[in-house]
Amino acid sequence: HVQLVESGGDSVEPGGSLRLSCTFSGNTYYLYYMAWFRQAPGGQREGVAHIRQSKRTQYADSVKGRFTISQDNTKSTLYLQMDSLKPEDAGLYYCAISKYCHGNYPNPITAWGQGTQVTVS
Repeated sequence: HVQLVESGGDSVEPGGSLRLSCTFSGNTYYLYYMAWFRQAPGGQREGVAHIRQSKRTQYADSVKGRFTISQDNTKSTLYLQMDSLKPEDAGLYYCAISKYCHGNYPNPITAWGQGTQVTVS
């Protein structure tokens, strides 16, 4: 059983920074991909960034150059450093884990976190 718990969401002004964290536990050794997704009010869940085996990263065009995904397996934690935040970055941010990546983002997702809220205004 895999469990993901996000933290770090907050309210910031445009141009500000936040670092989200996602601690993971359980049998994750075979789950090669970790990712961050977000969902704005009334919108669809969209991929933000993902990382493969703690090394290879990929970002949505809308966050390239501003967000950085990283993974520290010694702390069982996934991070998302978000800089130069814009109002359109606001939403509920979810951590996810998967064995596969079909298309642009990990899919299917094995486990989701509960989400952490980011407000930019």
